[in-house]
Amino acid sequence: MPDVPAGPGASLPAAGISAVRMERDSLGEVPVPSAAYWGPQTARAVQNFPVSGLLPHPAFVRAMVQIKRAAALANMETGRLPRDVGEAIVRAAEEVLAQIPPAPLQSVPGPQHPGVPDLSGQWVVDPYQAGAGTSHNMNTNEVLANRAVEILGGRRGDYRRVHPNDHVNMAQSTNDTIPTALRLIGLDLGTRLLRTLTRCANTFQDRANEFDGILKTGRTHLQDAVPIRLGQEFAAYARTVERGARRIAQALEALREIGLGGTAVGTGLNADPAYIPAVARHLGAATGHPLRPASDLRQAMQSMGDVVGLSGACRALAGDLNKISNDLRLLASGPRTGLGEIELPAVQPGSSIMPGKVNPVLCEMLNMVCYQVFGHDQTIALAGEAGQLELNVMMPVIAHNLAWMLTIMDGGVAAFTERCLAGIRADAERCRYWLERSAALSTALAPTIGYEAAAALTKEMLRTGRGIAELALERGLLTQAQLQDILDPEAMTSPGVPGRQG
Repeated sequence: MPDVPAGPGASLPAAGISAVRMERDSLGEVPVPSAAYWGPQTARAVQNFPVSGLLPHPAFVRAMVQIKRAAALANMETGRLPRDVGEAIVRAAEEVLAQIPPAPLQSVPGPQHPGVPDLSGQWVVDPYQAGAGTSHNMNTNEVLANRAVEILGGRRGDYRRVHPNDHVNMAQSTNDTIPTALRLIGLDLGTRLLRTLTRCANTFQDRANEFDGILKTGRTHLQDAVPIRLGQEFAAYARTVERGARRIAQALEALREIGLGGTAVGTGLNADPAYIPAVARHLGAATGHPLRPASDLRQAMQSMGDVVGLSGACRALAGDLNKISNDLRLLASGPRTGLGEIELPAVQPGSSIMPGKVNPVLCEMLNMVCYQVFGHDQTIALAGEAGQLELNVMMPVIAHNLAWMLTIMDGGVAAFTERCLAGIRADAERCRYWLERSAALSTALAPTIGYEAAAALTKEMLRTGRGIAELALERGLLTQAQLQDILDPEAMTSPGVPGRQG
């Protein structure tokens, strides 16, 4: 999109724009591409913020359009908005929602009705824009207004019948719509992420059940430790993902309180009192989320705490997922000169120079997703405390980071679960090989012969390469029957003192 000059009488660059229409806002005349459904304030924002070349996340667009649709229904209900105008706004909003799918990376929009224009590309303001999100709000108002004008038989840019501010933005402000949009982004994408995390946890548990009979060496400090079952390791991973998902679900609950109707500073100026419960009801019905008006509209506008809480829950889970990914890479390392206790699915060649090499690419991908989530969370945390008085003006960057955090977590975990975790195989022979050579088996002897004697046996075992049982028998510390009972690796993987279960 080329820059759009803002001054009265300014000319547009010839390249890329064949025709323009002149529109006017409070600062004067603005040329707008004839084909555009957006208007003068969006045109100014395109010129003012040529920052990243990025477009707003589709979830941010959908959230704002859903809000405008609910607001039109509520304003018709209170009698403020003429029915023909309100119905045209609602229809325009529904056309957009049909074209922008809820999960843009996993699905495509359905077929459009003949004669319905493609509106999905009409949100053009860079994510790094004016504070609070006024430009994104006005981009939405202008697109819906111009489409509503067309539906009523008018021409784009003629706002006498449907005005972006007077009608589409009725009883609203950027200051209550954008905070609500943040909550919808969290609820929409967060709910999808929870479904993905459930599949991930269940798949970990499937592997845990499959591997439960495989004994192996546990490791702490990357050194040999007492035995553990491979299934126990994977069961712990399943519980970790479940607990992380539970924290996210709790954070989502807080997002169900919305501040629509607070308008400029949370006092509700220019909003009919009946509008506040009505807009929450209509928005909840359309989104499928049980929404309710905030108990304090001012607080819902000022504080980003609920959104920061969701971001923090995602960061906590990303830390756990990162650790699990690294664990799987270690367990699969080698495969001949590393641990090699599990085998990850071979999904693509691993090297452009080493034939036959296969890398843990899905684990590496998930690592990178987790690192990016850390960055998103840091931005959200800093922006979340950057509000002043009645408003946090950093909401656009919060929206951008929240939407992409939830998107990449969902996509990353889904790909990891389907293409890696579901196909992991265990090498039971390799697990047994390492277990038989572990000096940590002497830990089970300590309650019977004492820590110092067990430590001496361990040192001798490491020095000579002889077995721990052989050395204990030689020194007369235990009988053969006692050693067989105490050094049973499977018994060591459950609570109890080895040799004293009887």
